[in-house]
Amino acid sequence: MAHMNRTFSAITFVFALVLAGCGSAGSSTAPDSVGGGFPPVFERDVAPFSVRDEEGKPYDMPFRGGLNVPRAQFTDIDADGDFDLFIQESAGQIIHFENTGTPTEPEFSWRSDEYQGLDVGEWYRMLDIDGDGDTDILSEERFSYVRLYRNEGTPERAQFEVAMDSLRDADGTPIFADRQNIPHIMDLDCDGHMDLFIGRVTGTITRYESVGMGADNVPRFRFVEDRWEGIEIVGENVSLHGANTMTFGDIDGDGDSDLLWGDFFEAGLLLVRNQGSCSAPSFRSEPQNFPLGDPVTTSGYNAPVLVDIDADGDQDIFMGVLGGAFNPNASTRENFYFFEQTGSESFELLTTRAIRDIDSGSESVVRLVDLDGDSDLDMLVSNKIEPANSRTSLIFRYENVGTTTSPEFRFRGTEDWVETYHQNPTFGDLDGDGDLDAMVGTWNRDIALVTNSGSAGSFEPELIDAKAVQLTRGQNTAPVLVDLDADGDLDMVAGEASGVLNFWRNVGTPTRAEFELVSDSWLDIDVGRRAFPTFVDLDGDGDQDLVLGSELEGLLLFLNTGTPEVPKFEAFGRLNVPVQGLSAPEFADIDGDGDMDLFVGGVSGGVQFYWNGMR
Repeated sequence: MAHMNRTFSAITFVFALVLAGCGSAGSSTAPDSVGGGFPPVFERDVAPFSVRDEEGKPYDMPFRGGLNVPRAQFTDIDADGDFDLFIQESAGQIIHFENTGTPTEPEFSWRSDEYQGLDVGEWYRMLDIDGDGDTDILSEERFSYVRLYRNEGTPERAQFEVAMDSLRDADGTPIFADRQNIPHIMDLDCDGHMDLFIGRVTGTITRYESVGMGADNVPRFRFVEDRWEGIEIVGENVSLHGANTMTFGDIDGDGDSDLLWGDFFEAGLLLVRNQGSCSAPSFRSEPQNFPLGDPVTTSGYNAPVLVDIDADGDQDIFMGVLGGAFNPNASTRENFYFFEQTGSESFELLTTRAIRDIDSGSESVVRLVDLDGDSDLDMLVSNKIEPANSRTSLIFRYENVGTTTSPEFRFRGTEDWVETYHQNPTFGDLDGDGDLDAMVGTWNRDIALVTNSGSAGSFEPELIDAKAVQLTRGQNTAPVLVDLDADGDLDMVAGEASGVLNFWRNVGTPTRAEFELVSDSWLDIDVGRRAFPTFVDLDGDGDQDLVLGSELEGLLLFLNTGTPEVPKFEAFGRLNVPVQGLSAPEFADIDGDGDMDLFVGGVSGGVQFYWNGMR
């Protein structure tokens, strides 16, 4: 497949901007002092500026947001003759990438993280189920049933509507499908009728066969058997059954479909070969570790999909790693595999990250700070647990090698400042020596003091006290340094796991910060779970407003209606910015235009970026 670009992966991605917008779910009105409109409009951009790895190779889409558990599907959704890509990363949502290249040289442009607003539950399959020439969608109907979205648009312009809240058997009974298992549907025996295969946690497969369309123009399925072909998959190393995934495709090129199986208790991918024919399939063979001769091994629960992505006449394989019984944290960064078929039953692994973006693993926090004293903002991205070293977390350092108005980032390696999990730094001069120091939140109740033993132009972290400040209760400290009383020193606010805020006033001196607890339930704010505070003057009135990230509630804005010396925070509402769970916001004027742009970390370990204002 020499025609495909292998510079950094098997696929080339180009980018498209999607307008996100920013609004309020609250009832407050914009302050009179604001000019130019309030709140600001934020515009999503997955590639706003160049970010390169340590070898100087550009990331495909640096600010896409990371992947932890990708479940891919390929279909020609716009009838232009090539495969478009869809990925489910979180429950209920589908990410859409349009193929703007050609059938032989695909290029994928990001279009949306919430395709048509569809709720697909825990799994989805894209196929033409009603035989009308366009793509329909089967997905999970909560909890553990099968929803049908029928394409009521055209092959060129899909429009999905719920056709059935749950697919039903020939007797009208809703079909049950364990929600943690990803089923498959196809015409396996070449008789013109769709076959539905549902994996069970017992390692067996239930088969249904279509008996045609009902009066509602929805296919009905006849139950065939519960232990199809006598298959019972048991985890090789643990002798257990578990959640599973499956797909069918012609692996050996003999004209019939074989079975690929992923299992929670199976570190690899299993091939069950069809030893029959298209019209008379037979799967009585023993499972084989796949690819043959060089089987893949991951953290388990592997979800494969077969597609001829380069239009060369054979089936290639994309595989999402969902994380099973073998340390799922190990695959929070390397989890979207691409195997090119290079010959009969021969597959070559080309990449473990078919989409390359900034991805620290999981639960990322992003900070923009001038670490090297050159007057532009560098970027730090930290993670929950380092996938390559489960004993700690790491901070990924990206140096800004561009300018204050035209940033370019280059990966400079990882650092471990506190040697623990969930390192979450915030920066300021705490000892009056003119350079940056840091307070570093951790997974437990501790906030560490890290000073700069270098100079203003060279940040060299030195751990001074791993327990400099501690929460009275809770864990997952997320601190931020801010001068809340305009007295010239930095106070500290920290979110924590229960969703409340802690406030410490700095009662020390300019050369020695000393934090005194004022409240461990500051302002009586509670975001439900996992509060991530940051301060920014969003309304342009000269004082610091509070923006809070959260586990599930998005970004919440609290306007400072007081003064810089005596702040008073009032709830404004939720910013209408579509963010991941565990959203951790950071504001910075990255292009020097005088307004604050938005970076957001989150559960998938990457970074999302939003310009302030329409571009």
